[in-house]
Amino acid sequence: MFDHLSLLSFASGGWGSALLAGALVTIALALSCLPIGLPLGLAVALASRSKKRWLRALATVFSTVFRGLPELLTLLIIYYGCQIAAQKILAALGYQGEVAINTFVAAMAAFSLVFAAFSSQIWLAAFKTLPKGQYEAASALSLSKPTAFRKVVFPQLLRIALPGLSNNWLSLLKDTSLVSTISLVDLMRQTNLAVSVTKEPMLFYSVACFGYLFFSAISGRLFHYLEQYFSRHQRSVRP
Repeated sequence: MFDHLSLLSFASGGWGSALLAGALVTIALALSCLPIGLPLGLAVALASRSKKRWLRALATVFSTVFRGLPELLTLLIIYYGCQIAAQKILAALGYQGEVAINTFVAAMAAFSLVFAAFSSQIWLAAFKTLPKGQYEAASALSLSKPTAFRKVVFPQLLRIALPGLSNNWLSLLKDTSLVSTISLVDLMRQTNLAVSVTKEPMLFYSVACFGYLFFSAISGRLFHYLEQYFSRHQRSVRP
């Protein structure tokens, strides 16, 4: 048993450092998708509510495509498709060298698009549950539309959308394991390498399970705190 546990050490011959580095890549990739996916999802939801038909059509196509395609297929299309497109464009400009897309950037782009597509539906549902009186009250206070959205509408939207967004985040966290297919060395990739070298699948897959469950538990506590924070005004007015 101690021989098995020594495989997880951070000393020479142990896989502790490699697994920790892979776990950091996993969480960094998931976190890097949020600044792109959340605003883009909100923009898609706003476009879906637009009075302009072409905007609504564009939002529908975006949401349908990236919710309908498997995440792995989206990842592979973006990773290989961007390389092929960049190669052809540069070749047309006279550059004959090889073009390589950074695997982390490709994965970030792919998962951000998927996250935006799914989160757009959460934002749309939040819009539908928001009372129309909020807009009328903001108009009565002579607030401009951008100010009313930023100070009145968006905080309430975020409170309503948080439970759904937390589920999307957990799905994103799990989907990052797919990046091992494009050789990005995340937690799952390091786990597979360790298994292939040591022939100890149960040990290392159990460690990977613990890693993902740990990230999920921390995320759950964080979203619970955010939900309480954005609901503090509601609690203060209850009898």
